[in-house]
Amino acid sequence: MTIILKDEDLQGYACMGVAIDAVEKALVARARGEGVSPPRHHVAFPGRGDLVFTVGGVLGEQPLAGFRVYDTFEGAEHTQIVAVWSADDAELKGLILGRWLGAIRTGAIGGVAIRHMSSPDARVVGVVGSGQQARTQLAAAVAVRDITLARVFSRDEAHRAEFAEEMQRELGIEVRPAGSVQEAVADADIVLCATSSPEPVVSAADLKPGVHVNTLGPKDVDAHELALDVVEVARVIATDSREQTHAYAVPFFLEGSGHEQRMIELSDIVAGKAPGRKAAEDTTLFCSVGLAGTEVAVASAIFDNL
Repeated sequence: MTIILKDEDLQGYACMGVAIDAVEKALVARARGEGVSPPRHHVAFPGRGDLVFTVGGVLGEQPLAGFRVYDTFEGAEHTQIVAVWSADDAELKGLILGRWLGAIRTGAIGGVAIRHMSSPDARVVGVVGSGQQARTQLAAAVAVRDITLARVFSRDEAHRAEFAEEMQRELGIEVRPAGSVQEAVADADIVLCATSSPEPVVSAADLKPGVHVNTLGPKDVDAHELALDVVEVARVIATDSREQTHAYAVPFFLEGSGHEQRMIELSDIVAGKAPGRKAAEDTTLFCSVGLAGTEVAVASAIFDNL
């Protein structure tokens, strides 16, 4: 029987551990050449917006195939659909309707990066941004590291206070609102940058040696939330899909910087083909772009754990 789930069936962070493990397995499959993850595809409806498709899955002993589609129509309450098939017997395993799975999936990708690129002794997180992506990234960090304290800054004082209260309650760690970006990240072992800012909000001078940074927000040459000096000091730079970074309409923010060739695949780190960090004092950077097929893997794992 085909399973159908909605946002209200997934709300909260209880499935984050399952999602992280599912993404990690998908990345190992990708490193083995058993992942299917072409760049996302936009279908334009002139004057209205786009439907955006990510299609993919994993091969191997239990092959999965599926897609995620979301809209950019103006004036609508945006939604998403994820469909998962078992590729060896054509069974439609299930559908998930709503936005929360996408947020959990993106958080889980960030969690895998934190697991494999941050210091195992990381205890303090600095969060820049107070939206949905910031929430799931912090939940993922707590799922893979023994985090004791998080500080959050965003431009809206009320939003950061609400974030701190909610996430402290949800995650069982101390979460404090900060008065500035610098206060939020100064002594952080992990920095989560999840803003909509077209201008850099975090620079290398703000960060301590040995920090790991996840960037979720704008990352093109005309608008990027990280200063390029963060890239310059990063010893390891990774992304979940180099192919996707080359497929954007506007060039990726590392294009022409001299650093784009240093960027490696997170899947190679997870599979042990490349180090996530080389020394305790290394700064490491993960650029999240949304690897196709990971939402299929996460949805399938959620179905299997019902």
